[in-house]
Amino acid sequence: MHKPGDVVLGGLFEVHYTSVLPEPESFTSEPNQLCCQGFDTAGFRHAMTMAFAIDEINRNSHLLPNVTVGYSLYDNCATLVIGFSAALLLASGQEEQFLLQEKCLGTPPVLGIVGDSISTVSIATSDMIGLFNLPIVSYFATCSCLSNRRRFPSFFRTIPSDAFQVRAMIKILKRFGWTWAGLLVSDDDYGLHVARTFQSDLAQSGGGCLAYSEVLPWGEHPTELKRIVEIMKKSTARVVIVFAHQSNMVELMEEVVRENVTGLQWMASEAWSAAAALHTPHFMPYLSGTLGIAIRRGKIPGLRDFLLRIRPDMHISNSSNNNGHSVLWEYTFQCRFAPPPADWMEAGGELCTGQEDLESVGAELLDVSDLRVEYNIYKAVYALAYALDDTLQCEPGRGPFSGNSCATLQTLEPWQLMHYLEKVNFTTSFGDQVSFDENGDALPIYDVMNWLWLPDGRTQIQNVGVVKESAKGEELTLDEDKIFWNSDSKQSPLSVCSESCPPGTRMARKKGQPSCCFDCVPCSEGKFSNDTDSMECTSCPEDFWSNAQRDHCFPKKTDFLSYYEPLGICLTTTSLLGTFICAVVLGIFTYHRSTPIVRANNSELSFLLLVSLKLCFLCSLLFIGRPRLWTCQLRHAAFGISFVLCVSCILVKTMVVLAVFKASKPGVGGSLKWFGAVQQRGTVMVLTSIQAAICTAWIVSASPAPHKNIQYHNDKIVYECVVGSTVGFAVLLGYIGLLAVLSFMLAFLARNLPDNFNEAKLITFSMLIFCAVWVAFVPTYVNSPGKYADAVEVFAILASSFGLLLALFGPKCYIILLRPERNTKKAIMGRGRRWVFQQDNDPKHTSKLVQHFQKDTKTKVLEWPAQSPDLNPIENLWRVLKVNVHARKPRNLDQLEEWAKISQETCANLVKNYSKRLLSVVAQKGYTIDY
Repeated sequence: MHKPGDVVLGGLFEVHYTSVLPEPESFTSEPNQLCCQGFDTAGFRHAMTMAFAIDEINRNSHLLPNVTVGYSLYDNCATLVIGFSAALLLASGQEEQFLLQEKCLGTPPVLGIVGDSISTVSIATSDMIGLFNLPIVSYFATCSCLSNRRRFPSFFRTIPSDAFQVRAMIKILKRFGWTWAGLLVSDDDYGLHVARTFQSDLAQSGGGCLAYSEVLPWGEHPTELKRIVEIMKKSTARVVIVFAHQSNMVELMEEVVRENVTGLQWMASEAWSAAAALHTPHFMPYLSGTLGIAIRRGKIPGLRDFLLRIRPDMHISNSSNNNGHSVLWEYTFQCRFAPPPADWMEAGGELCTGQEDLESVGAELLDVSDLRVEYNIYKAVYALAYALDDTLQCEPGRGPFSGNSCATLQTLEPWQLMHYLEKVNFTTSFGDQVSFDENGDALPIYDVMNWLWLPDGRTQIQNVGVVKESAKGEELTLDEDKIFWNSDSKQSPLSVCSESCPPGTRMARKKGQPSCCFDCVPCSEGKFSNDTDSMECTSCPEDFWSNAQRDHCFPKKTDFLSYYEPLGICLTTTSLLGTFICAVVLGIFTYHRSTPIVRANNSELSFLLLVSLKLCFLCSLLFIGRPRLWTCQLRHAAFGISFVLCVSCILVKTMVVLAVFKASKPGVGGSLKWFGAVQQRGTVMVLTSIQAAICTAWIVSASPAPHKNIQYHNDKIVYECVVGSTVGFAVLLGYIGLLAVLSFMLAFLARNLPDNFNEAKLITFSMLIFCAVWVAFVPTYVNSPGKYADAVEVFAILASSFGLLLALFGPKCYIILLRPERNTKKAIMGRGRRWVFQQDNDPKHTSKLVQHFQKDTKTKVLEWPAQSPDLNPIENLWRVLKVNVHARKPRNLDQLEEWAKISQETCANLVKNYSKRLLSVVAQKGYTIDY
């Protein structure tokens, strides 16, 4: 179809939807051309929309005034060869309708082409036409590959590219949580490019996975279609996305109906989202509820009236190259123009008159209620018209071309029109803005459509949303309440490979399967996830721990030796009990301070020892309660100084016991002057000052401090005091241990002293308890975690303190309170009945009479083995008396009074040499000595 004009625009449309290949030629005559079949009423309406737009432009006095625009419209028959040939004819002007001036001057055959509708044809056409810089404005070719400006520099389109359509589809998938879908594409550039783009964008967006991706064949391939439908039937994906053409969908749905595959949610691309051929009672039970991406709908006032004015006699001729309206007429009214084909009249056919009423039977042609592709064609024609108008409005000397020149109608080149087409920007009467980006793509916008199958059998396609590009990015707007779902629940179907992982879990991808197929693994301890479908679990902050559901973190419990827990209560009670007992003993000793048992062995040290024990009991309280800086610094210092004060008093007491015993020997009494009260106090203060200096150095150099320990328990914070310096702590304990061992050794050496110095036995026993407790403390303390280390140390303090208190002061309190008769100087010094009878087994001492007497009087007799050396000085005194009596030779009793004549000096000398006798007996191993 052609119309002459000052400027001619070309158009490529699908007036027929198939073609028949000619029989193979022998090339002995002119080859036959391809034969187009299957009249497409919608395709014819598309062509007429371009004719209407040009007619409207010619009637517009403000757009291209004094310029008549013509057109040349070709049928591509949905075939690449025919579409490509038509594009070449439009570009080269080989048709007789183009009359060029002499020497090939004047405008080229066409200045621009509107079309093609098929991406494959558009790719081939643009590859070739681009060499001439002839602008092509497509209204339906969506392949994203056509946005490649280097390859297709002259290609423009008023329909968004598949890249945007793919992103729109992915947004809808995300909106309804469909992460598991199947993809079907047509076997052409349109479908194959979409498949690659869709898989890439879907993976990048993290919006889901494809359960399968299949290519729909062209033509009749029942085996392949059956295989594809079988895959759909077995798949767990409930959503099927189809980027294909109407013819592909018709063939596919025939197989779907045959296999009765129900329960699928279809998503339609713009190529078939409004395909009327699918709106049949045969298909709609399966396709009802389909969501589709559709080209933006618009309104074109006057188009229906223009279509009603179509008449076969409107054309120059009815030749085979100019018979579009005739074909419409014959198809619509089922008649033939004269001359009719052979046997047409015999078969009962009718002749066309050209006066038939198109409105009465042309419902499909005249349906302008849903203008989508037509609206894109309308915008494409106007884009070329506005670009041409801008070109002709150029002011000489201010043009964009070399030398600031402008293009004229007589010298206009297609590349000059390209310059203005790239900058075109106008608004349609419907209110939509039209412009092109740097890739030649129009501002992207799509309607979201939903298919309804009404009870009366009719199909309604309703607009339920829009997706468009804005300053904020891609925006999807949906009215979900309007959407019809083809399911019993009337709710959005569920299409996932794996159920969503709830908070508290993370997704663990199944090996060898897409990322949407996963297991939900609970978060490990200390980690949480508070979102659905979390990829990873997040670690809780240091002072927090995950709850049992692992969906949030809560502050960790704090753990320390508290006053309120049973263990802390027991230790506190024991500490206060020990303090109370010390106070009671101190009161008893104070009240009985003048008695011999209190005054024995320096009562001042006893009082000081009681005070130090009281401090030992009280210092254990510093280990209970939440650790703070001052308690951490004070607890070990108080503990160390208190115990050194205590052990120092015991050590000095032990030294005094030994000194007193040594001083009781003849000739060594002067040694006691070095162990007077002043010296004893001084020794205690010096020994305690050394420990104070150790504590001070420790705190100054590496002070103990509170520490939050999270190593013992994952869900608890153990508050403890770190010692700061292990060396300082070791020196503190080592010094206490040194004094304790020294006291124990001295007391052990003095354990067999005579009874009047028996306090050494008490000291020995007390230090044995003390050393045993602290020897056991070290390994137990090292292996006790957290608060139990403090409890072990408190227990050691209390146990050793009670051991010292009971061992040293228990017997004395017993005597003071219960046996006051023993609290005398005579009893303390071992006088009265505290003596032993020594005899050498002489018969007069071992007689029965004597033995009965000793038993009755409870006389303690010193054991005397046979042949024991008799070292009693009385034996030497008897010898002196015997010698004196023998020398005197007395004759009567009066002359026997030699006993009184023995001097005190003689007795002293016998006692003085007693120690030498002991040493001599030891040297002689018990045999006779010289004395």
